This record gives sequence, structure tokens and C-alpha cells, in this order.
Amino acid sequence: MPLLVMKFGGTSVANIDRIRRAAKRVGVEVAKGYDVIVIVSAMAGRTNELVGWVDEISPLYDAREYDAVVSSGEVVTAGLMALTLQEMDIPARSWQGWQVPLKTNSSHSAARIEEIPTDNINAKFGEGMQVAVVAGFQGISPEGRITTLGRGGSDTTAVAFAAAFGAERCDIYTDVDGVYTTDPRITDKARKLDRIAFEEMLELASLGAKVLQTRSVELAMRYNVRLRVLSSFEEQSDDAGTLVCAEEEIMESNVVNGIAYSRDEAKMTLISVADRPGIAAAIFGPLSDAGVNVDMIIQNISEEGRTDMTFSCPTNQVARAEKALQGAKDRGEINFHDLVADTNVAKISAVGIGMRSQSGVAAKMFQTLRDEGINIKVISTSEIKISVLIDRKYMELAVQSLHDAFELDKTA
Repeated sequence: MPLLVMKFGGTSVANIDRIRRAAKRVGVEVAKGYDVIVIVSAMAGRTNELVGWVDEISPLYDAREYDAVVSSGEVVTAGLMALTLQEMDIPARSWQGWQVPLKTNSSHSAARIEEIPTDNINAKFGEGMQVAVVAGFQGISPEGRITTLGRGGSDTTAVAFAAAFGAERCDIYTDVDGVYTTDPRITDKARKLDRIAFEEMLELASLGAKVLQTRSVELAMRYNVRLRVLSSFEEQSDDAGTLVCAEEEIMESNVVNGIAYSRDEAKMTLISVADRPGIAAAIFGPLSDAGVNVDMIIQNISEEGRTDMTFSCPTNQVARAEKALQGAKDRGEINFHDLVADTNVAKISAVGIGMRSQSGVAAKMFQTLRDEGINIKVISTSEIKISVLIDRKYMELAVQSLHDAFELDKTA
């Protein structure tokens, strides 16, 4: 039988009525002749509740017990979904991560998937089971302990199962009906994309778009798993949602396909650093060791052997960055006059595979921001992306004006 993976996020299984609605969607695919692996998240809000309980009991918790607690939300949903399908006369069974088994490393609360053997589930399909309902977000370590994959890990679970089982497609059901050219809450001109390339989706996910978890898109691109993003709350057609696929499957694309933003950015500047070989390694090594996610980096022109070094990072990592750099200074590894953090910035990015073959994107982006009186603080580019840091108060204006400038409300 052809195989389909269907993943339902927390809002899609938030209560019994929504679980029943999701089960009906599964039933439609079963009626088409598919064997189905359903990956479920915990009910909306449940994981936050469980995390809160852990924090209340033990702020310095044992990560192994943390995983045991927070993984329980998906277990409940999986059981309820299997029962609902059984009531619909669809042969279904729930599976916890350890029963599959989804094998991970030992990094509790941030585990990486190492292997998904297919024998157990395929054997049950051979015995007449039509739907395997798998608790997302969880696996088992080499030591036999429950592990979790980090927040949003059910997306990664779904893609990993699609890759392991050679699924025809992986459908991600969420509270939006697809991937848009930008956030519809910022501009009503935002347009739903019928298709988007893996690379574009990866950039958008990493730059602030919340539709898909970044790790899941990386995995899909590596194993060429076709993803479809759909709404759980709207009637579906065969071409509903947005298909995330290889670039070769897209006939024609806009030069820019999306405008992403991240409001939780900070710009940090080391003032008057010694300009010598190895200074970058001396700065960014401690930041890496401290788990600071550095994005944009600028080094100013050196004067009299001193220079300024600017980088961006998430606002919630500023204190960690300051501690790491002060520690490096105290150890004599680096020397700087001052460290200045600006937490009132936002990152705006234009993304599109068409940039590879079209020039002028940067010029248009910078001119558009200039015309709106928006000053650019930092610039970063890649083959299919241009990102800038600006004052946060101009974030929505920048998104709207760039969306208009690149005419993203129009199809290619």
C-alpha cells in the first residue's frame, strides 16, 4: 500500500472535537488506499503546562526526568487519536517513541534522531493495521531513557518517519492554510504560495517564519521528502496548502518569494578590539561555547591596530553573550574597551531562489528602505537571501514596503 505521513500540531488536536476532525481527515486518506502514519503533538498548551510543573518543582531539574514528564502530552494525544479512529472502524494503534523504536542520542531535551527501524510498524501494517498513531517529539536513548527532540520536534518526527518509510508525502496540518509571502497579520496583501523550494523554506524558517521547524525542513531537503503545509480548520482539495519541494519541481518563481522578519534580535558591538590574527576566533569561540547563536557579523576598518566588531544574536541570549565575552576578557584572551548591546532592533530578510540569476535585488531593497526613511544598521547576504538590521519601530513598515516593492502579491 502507498504510505502517507500526516502530522497534527497542538492547535489541531487541542480538544476532543478537534481530534475527531483530524481523525476524519485521516479517514479520507485511508479511503483513498493509503496506509497512514499519524504524528501527533500534545494538545495546545499542555507542553507549557508540563514544563511549568517541572520548573516549579525543580528549577535545576534532572533533564532525564524533564523528558519523562514533558513527553507525556504526546502520549495522551496518540492514545485518544487511536481510540477515535477505532470508533470510526479504522484499524489503528498508538505508538510511543520507545515502541517504534525511534532511536536518538543521549542529549536530553534536545536529542538528535539516529535511526528509525521500520520493522515493527510495517509488521503491524502487514497484519491489517491501517493507521499507526505515533507520539511526536520523543524517542529513546542508547541507555533506554525517554528523550525529547526540543520544542517543535513533532515536525522533525514527521519528516524523519516520511524519510525512513519512503512515504509519498508528509502533510503538516497546522492553524494556517499554507506558507505566505509574509505574515498576513502585517500586510493583507500577503499571498499564499502554491509551492516553495526547500532552500527558500529553510531560510524563511530560520529567519523567523513559524510555519515549520527549521530542523524539519533541513531533514526534508536532505532526504527529498515532499512536505505539504495545510490548515486543519478548512475544507481540503487535492491542491490545498503549500507544497515544499525540490527547486526542480517549480516551473517559475519570483525573484523574491518571501519577506521574513524577527523582532527578537539584538546588535552587540565590541568597541576597540585589538586587530590581530585570531581575534575573530578569540571572540566567537567563547560565544559558541556559551551556546550563543550569532548571525550577522561586521568588522570595521582597523585604525592604529584597533577595530570594532559587531554581531547580532537573539535578545534572550544577550546576557549569556555578555558573560562569555567578559570571561574571555578576564582570562586575557581578548581585550576591548566596551561592549554595547542594542536590543531595540529587528531583522528583515528578502528570500528567493531567483536571486541566483537576477541582479538588482539588493539595490531595490536598500532604495525601498531609504525612501521610507529607514536606516540600515547591519547587512548580511547569502546566495538566496539578503538580511538587514533596522530599528524595531520600523519593522512593520519595512515588511509592508518591501512586500509592495517586490510585488509579492502577484504570481510569477
